[in-house]
Amino acid sequence: MKRTLLALLIACTFAAPAFADEDVDKVNGSIHIPDATMAGKLTTVNGGIHIGANAHAKSAETVNGGIDVGAGSTLDSLETVNGGLRLGANVKIAKGVSAVNGGINLASGADVAGKLSNVNGGIKLDAAHVGGGITTVNGDMTIGANSRVEGGLFIDENNSWFNWGTHKPRVVIGPHAVVQGTLKFKREVDLYVSDSATIGAIEGATPVKFSGDTPPAAAQ
Repeated sequence: MKRTLLALLIACTFAAPAFADEDVDKVNGSIHIPDATMAGKLTTVNGGIHIGANAHAKSAETVNGGIDVGAGSTLDSLETVNGGLRLGANVKIAKGVSAVNGGINLASGADVAGKLSNVNGGIKLDAAHVGGGITTVNGDMTIGANSRVEGGLFIDENNSWFNWGTHKPRVVIGPHAVVQGTLKFKREVDLYVSDSATIGAIEGATPVKFSGDTPPAAAQ
């Protein structure tokens, strides 16, 4: 009996994680990846995806659901339709991040090497980095304090038949933030730039300078 129990304990100790390098594909269901777990491609329809802290997955894609990535995790790419994306502290994305109808939030130290984009929904960086530029159509942008963006910012004109064009995007470049590349706006926006921020050329908007942590209350 003792030898049997010892063998079982050893087997459990060295067993591979349940999601190790495996793809997970679901319909009408959510996907949950535990902390410090390896996984392959994660795909679901009508469900969200939650990735724990310090985990690794190849990619995550969902329709009608959000994606939540825990602190310290790494993936190649993230994509969602009709759902938001939240990247925890120090998350690393090797390629791009995109959403259609959903906001995107990057916590402190999050790093997206490629492009960050959506159509509808706010985009917010908190001391985070994006290497391939940021684009949206109807979303507000907040490039928070100490954030860094290479590849510029782009807000495209709204050519949709739907009544999404009534929202005037609001763009805030926070204290000590850096945006390299052109800030190009093909529709009217409210642009606020901290007096301690560093930005590239601006096309299509006139910046309003502010001091302190955020624009004055009248501009909120």
